[in-house]
Amino acid sequence: MPLTLIEKILAAHAGKNEVKPEDLIWLDIDYRSARDFGGPNVVEQLERRFSGRLLSDPAKTYFTFDTNAPANTTGYADNQHKCRLFARRYGARLFDVDSGIGTHIAIEQGLVNPADTAVGTDSHFNILSAVGAFGQGMGDLDVAYIFRAGRTWFEVPHSVKVVLNGALPKNATAKDLGLFLLRELGTEKALGKAVELNGECIESLDLAGRITVASLATEAGAIAFFLPPSPIVSDFYRRRFQRDVHQIWSDEDAIYDEIISYDVNLLTPMASPPPSPNGACPVNEFNNIKVDSVFVGSCTNGRWEDFRAVADILTGRKVKDGVMLRMVPATREVYLRILEDGTLADLVKAGAIISQAGCGGCASGQIGMTGKGEVQVSTSNRNFRGKQGLGDTYLASPITAAWSALRGTVCNENEH
Repeated sequence: MPLTLIEKILAAHAGKNEVKPEDLIWLDIDYRSARDFGGPNVVEQLERRFSGRLLSDPAKTYFTFDTNAPANTTGYADNQHKCRLFARRYGARLFDVDSGIGTHIAIEQGLVNPADTAVGTDSHFNILSAVGAFGQGMGDLDVAYIFRAGRTWFEVPHSVKVVLNGALPKNATAKDLGLFLLRELGTEKALGKAVELNGECIESLDLAGRITVASLATEAGAIAFFLPPSPIVSDFYRRRFQRDVHQIWSDEDAIYDEIISYDVNLLTPMASPPPSPNGACPVNEFNNIKVDSVFVGSCTNGRWEDFRAVADILTGRKVKDGVMLRMVPATREVYLRILEDGTLADLVKAGAIISQAGCGGCASGQIGMTGKGEVQVSTSNRNFRGKQGLGDTYLASPITAAWSALRGTVCNENEH
């Protein structure tokens, strides 16, 4: 039986030769994680519901503190320390408040490989499809059970294939492509399905671009956006960890619910106005919308490449008076790189505010939150009312964010 990419991964981890959509399977999980949002509840569930051996494999079990790093409330401080104490007691590995976003750490440190399965209390855990892994965010009780059992039940999803025709124009980025996909797919075409993305524009993405596109699947209601195997992924693991990885292709005659084609030759810089990530329009359609603040970061656009793209525009210039440019690197590794190569200095000289690695404005109380009436351009993935504060958030690429910070309106150099 021909299989889609996700069907191959799930079959291999269910001990089966094949699976089909709607099958209920027991799925072995390679990487199990809880973050500071949800992690304390996982600990409570384990200690309240179970006894004896609480972790099936401590070496595969992780805690990450990324939503509130460092803790800015006593509640978060207490919850994080509950996880620390649990990890010390049972031997789980913990990435503390100095480390950054858990999914990015999993990639950076090679803790998740192509074709692996991974779960966590992060709704954007499907970001791991950037390297060809199956990642899934789950609830506290589900993750607690996986910590203890090392597996979970899962319903095999239907798959959709999206073919993107044409090359990405020079003025369009991975974020513009992702916002375009959210607009076209809406919240129903991919709901509960695994989406395989194909096309020249996908193959041309670097690892940071693959992470950006993969991080937006949740906003389409999808299980994941799977990107095809790439030499970029193989080279990453070989260069960094001196090991070869096995990337999985879907079968040529695999069966999909639907095959959808889009043309991206004429794609332009995009922005999604509040209150939905799925309402993207070309940036040139926003006329003189004044901006109070700009946020660059999150699991969608917190890589070195994103920070350097902003610095390339801002170097030798100044953020417009009255505009706050707030930036949060995804991980400590990203922070160290922008520090060592001068990117940090370029940004600070231009007027940017750089904070500790983590999720930033996607989490309450962190840098990038907005006040009532504040208009913000953000490189994050959600702009629902209240998600990044009480203001209005426009989602855009780091390049559009940089030009908006310079000019004080929602704009891009090529769309001004």
